[in-house]
Amino acid sequence: MQYNNLGKSGLKVSQLSYGAWVSFGNQLDVKEAKSLLQCCRDHGVNFFDNAEIYANGRAEEIMGQAIRELGWKRSDIVVSTKIFWGGQGPNDKGLSRKHIVEGTRASLKRLDMEYVDVIYCHRPDSCTPIEETVRAMNHVIDKGWAFYWGTSEWTSQQITEAWSVAQRLDLVGPIVEQPEYNLLNRHKVESEFLPLYSNYGIGLTTWSPLASGVLTGKYKKGVIPPDSRFALENYKGHLIGFVVTTNIVNLASRSLVDDVLRKVDGLKPIADELGVPLAQLSIAWCAANPNVSSVICGATKESQIQENMKAIDVIPLLTPAVMEKIEAVVQSKPKRPDSYR
Repeated sequence: MQYNNLGKSGLKVSQLSYGAWVSFGNQLDVKEAKSLLQCCRDHGVNFFDNAEIYANGRAEEIMGQAIRELGWKRSDIVVSTKIFWGGQGPNDKGLSRKHIVEGTRASLKRLDMEYVDVIYCHRPDSCTPIEETVRAMNHVIDKGWAFYWGTSEWTSQQITEAWSVAQRLDLVGPIVEQPEYNLLNRHKVESEFLPLYSNYGIGLTTWSPLASGVLTGKYKKGVIPPDSRFALENYKGHLIGFVVTTNIVNLASRSLVDDVLRKVDGLKPIADELGVPLAQLSIAWCAANPNVSSVICGATKESQIQENMKAIDVIPLLTPAVMEKIEAVVQSKPKRPDSYR
């Protein structure tokens, strides 16, 4: 396992990491979580991601209890959580000073930890002045409840504004952004964020490297495997980023899905040529981006973690020639049909 600096900070995070979204609290409890987390550690993972909204807080409770029962030394691991959606009350969500402070303390209580290493603003909050949010995140750091702060799914403009406020007030700016990034979702990381890497030293901890499982190649048109994420009640009936409402889809959705599945089919021969599964190729492709500090992977089985971790060995196989082949597939345009029937 390689360990990268989180942006320009001195914090080292494993090139691949584990996220509790979907799995902890929805599909797994403490016993299963312990097995998965230990499997991650056995493969060198030191970074574990969570959020107050995951399973309505239960994911944090499970992760905290599992880590405690495993007896890990706290300084050996990096734990992050995210604040934005903490409950139903008017002050239980957003990035006000009140919710950031109360939400952080509640997360720490659920995790049963004195601090998290990184705390994220889970989404931008248009109802709260950015200065209030920046001051509140610095308060959290000053209290020792977190060492670093970052953002998740913010725009380049919003991150730039946060840094401008931080510099004006001589405060700490966000050191990391957590965006979705995969072969099918690239614009933010590869275009919009470009000024952030050099101007502010922003690092990335990216999520959904397999596009919620689509880049495993297991999804076929109109078919959702019963043991897949999209078969879960929370996900039933839609694919993130390209909607499939039912087998009867509207014209725009159908064309989007057809295009995605066409690209997935085009990537499979490249993976076969390298002798690796498409999932490993997809994860390795994300990790190979020098601006990505860590790729957050999800898994509900030890076998999935073991397979995902092999992506580390695929990175050296991504020669310029292989990358060109991948680029040709993902940038290809679908043939325009004469009509839809």
